[in-house]
Amino acid sequence: MVFAVVLILLVIGSVLFHFLSPWYLTPLASNWSTIDDTLGLTLWITGILFVVINLFLAYCVIKFRYNKDKRAHYEPENKKLEIWLTVGTAIGVAAMLTPGLYVWADFVNPPKDADVFEIVGKQWSWKYRFPGDDGILGSVDTRHITSDNPFGMNSDDPNGQDDVLISSGEVHLPIDRPVKLLMRSDDVLHDFAVAEFRVKMDMVPGMVTQMWFTPTKLGEYDVLCEELCGVGHYNMRGLVVVDEENDFKTWLNTYPTYAQTLSGEGAAAATEGLSLVEQGRELSKLYACTACHSIDGSTGIGPTWQGLFGKTETLADGTTVVVDADYLKESILNPNAKMVEGYQPLMPPTVVTDEELDALIAYIKEGLVEKSE
Repeated sequence: MVFAVVLILLVIGSVLFHFLSPWYLTPLASNWSTIDDTLGLTLWITGILFVVINLFLAYCVIKFRYNKDKRAHYEPENKKLEIWLTVGTAIGVAAMLTPGLYVWADFVNPPKDADVFEIVGKQWSWKYRFPGDDGILGSVDTRHITSDNPFGMNSDDPNGQDDVLISSGEVHLPIDRPVKLLMRSDDVLHDFAVAEFRVKMDMVPGMVTQMWFTPTKLGEYDVLCEELCGVGHYNMRGLVVVDEENDFKTWLNTYPTYAQTLSGEGAAAATEGLSLVEQGRELSKLYACTACHSIDGSTGIGPTWQGLFGKTETLADGTTVVVDADYLKESILNPNAKMVEGYQPLMPPTVVTDEELDALIAYIKEGLVEKSE
């Protein structure tokens, strides 16, 4: 009898929690209301079954509770009941599956007028690539990836020369224009997800996946990796900023093309006219430094940059070192030379000019966000 009461209270509590809970879907900021409709349909079907099955179980516990004057009737098979259960289950599964298949077919087949851009996932950061004036993305290959060609661009493909390369976790998109996302991974399985857009897609090494959406609300939206991709998975975050058309173009023009990168003009274009500290700030975004090094003191893949300059660090071999300009230069150019205790040798060498190196060190020395923003 107690078990039946617990089941009834479980059903009542679950229903109340659903209708009164503050935790529900985030506000919709794209065209994918059909995904919400599909989720809602699935919730109603499974919710009704949950209520019916548990209340039926409670009824059976009460109705057929132990009575020494009654004996259970042995019935090993009931074909009529089996048919009802089979048909009912098939209808329920079809009702949930069919709408999802229609939505999925639309989700992976973008309209012909959709703008195209590329997302590249790598432990534990995001990179983006937009086509230039020709509107065509150049070809890429993982065999071309080097420290100074992180996108794996094919230098012989003329279509790629004007591609805009963004080595930053922040990407901007124009409002009310459909965008087609081409996604690939440089290393392991990742998943690009933005809750407000109702979009997520695995990024599988060795292949290109795709999806599309139309941003419908101005604002900033978090990007998360929703596929376990290593020890830094929790920190693989980014930001999508939905802009007006002119603001989007202004932002895009601040980043270098592949041709500018080859000629060494890329970083210079991104930092032109800025102070040394501001240059370091922009370079930290350009080279995705803050994907692993926090700027607010929080724990990350690597040591936080807040208050780092002048600090005494304990190394993996037990020795100590004062974080000065020489140490920072060595750590950027040869990061595994002196590993800080408690951190893994995961950072790749960074190819930067002497001027860029000075700017990055100046940014770290100035205390980052407190003084540079």
